[in-house]
Order: sequence, then structure tokens, then C-alpha cells
Amino acid sequence: MNAPLNITPIATTHSCYGEKFGIPRQPQLADASRASIELLPPYNTPDAVAGLEQHSHLWITFQFHQVAGQWSAKVRPPRLGGNKKLGVFATRSPFRPNNIGLSAVRLIEVRTSPKVELIIGGADLVDGTPVLDIKPYIPYADALTTATSELAEQAPPAARVHIPEDILSKAQAYRDEWGTDLPRLIQQVLAQDPKPAYQKPDPERIYGMALCGFNLQWRYTEGEGGEGKSGEHIEVIGLEALERESTL
Repeated sequence: MNAPLNITPIATTHSCYGEKFGIPRQPQLADASRASIELLPPYNTPDAVAGLEQHSHLWITFQFHQVAGQWSAKVRPPRLGGNKKLGVFATRSPFRPNNIGLSAVRLIEVRTSPKVELIIGGADLVDGTPVLDIKPYIPYADALTTATSELAEQAPPAARVHIPEDILSKAQAYRDEWGTDLPRLIQQVLAQDPKPAYQKPDPERIYGMALCGFNLQWRYTEGEGGEGKSGEHIEVIGLEALERESTL
């Protein structure tokens, strides 16, 4: 048996996602999301990121640090409705032997003062995620135009989302140091239908998630409204500031 590997995080994530519930299940599904990858000592030197600004996208290797429980050889992927099982290595489930994830994200800015950090968009990383490695995305090698996936050939259809005017105005007034478009982010996140795949919409149930320092609440309704293609209809019903300060 091989000896265990010693892996040390090189950076930590400051994200608009305050908890894992509600985060899009794949990167780039909510491109309006913003995060900062702050390099840790001794890697927090401008020399370590010199030239990185020449790339539009990055590969981020990270740890699923909030995963609880043991890995399983078979898991229930949301794409199959949460009721059918596949081998763990045939999915992107976080319940893996080593709890390691990989995401392609958009590089917005490289900052070297007062700290060394990368501002990224489209990340699916919860606040505090340990980053294990950073690599540039190389289009000619990484964009495989002939690749196929019978399980997930296309992104799932978007749910219909409606944001009432009073909540929309509050979201439009939000400002942070990265220029997050909060109304657009709310639309993109909820359009992914965050509820567990095996649950049926319940108009009596209220869902919530921590987003950009707010408690975003919504419910599933009947009838037309909002934008989207799927049969799910989501009504935003609350956007209240959390007691703790936003990490943005």
C-alpha cells in the first residue's frame, strides 16, 4: 500500500456562498458569483502569480471540507433525480475517498497588494474552502470539443424565478469590492433549482441560503412567472442581512 500523501492548502476561499446548500452543482452555472482566492504563507508572494493575468480561466483544485461521513462506492447523483445510483468515480459527488474537487473558473483580476489574491467568477466554492492548487486553463489542451457525456450532455433546464420589486431594489443597492451583480446572481443561483433533486416542490415550505451576507429565502409556486424553461416556479420572498458580516 502506498504511503499517505501530505498535502497542505496553498490558499483559502472568500466566497459569496456562506453555506454549501444552494451552491450551483457545477462551476460557471452562476457566472455572476464572485470569490477571492487568498494565497497563504509562504505562497503569498507576487512571484507565485506572475504571468497568471495572461490567462482568462483557471483550474482550481480544492478540498470538500464540509463533507461529513464516509465515502461510498455508489452515490445518488442529482442529475438522476437523487434516486438512482452510480459508481462514485462516474460522478462528481463530493463524497469521495479523498474529498478533492476540481473547478474551472473565470479569472477576473490578480491582486498583489495588500494581499496576494485572485478574484474569480463562476466558482462553485463555499466560503472557507481550502485550495490545494491553481493552474491556468489552456484552451487547446483543455477544451475537448469531441468529448461526450451520456449522463450530462447539457446543463439542466432553468427554473422560472420571480423577484418582487421591493426585494429587487434591495439587491440592486448591494455593493462589494468585487462588483457583484446581486440581482443577476440570485436569478442564476435559483434557476438551478437548489432543492434536493428527490424532493417535490412544496408551496408550503420555505427554503433559504446564505448569499453575499444575506439570508435569501424562496418558495415554489404554481403558475407562470419569471424566466426559465422548466416546470419549476420559484418566488423570492426574503432578502435579509445576516447578523455576521459578509466575507466580501
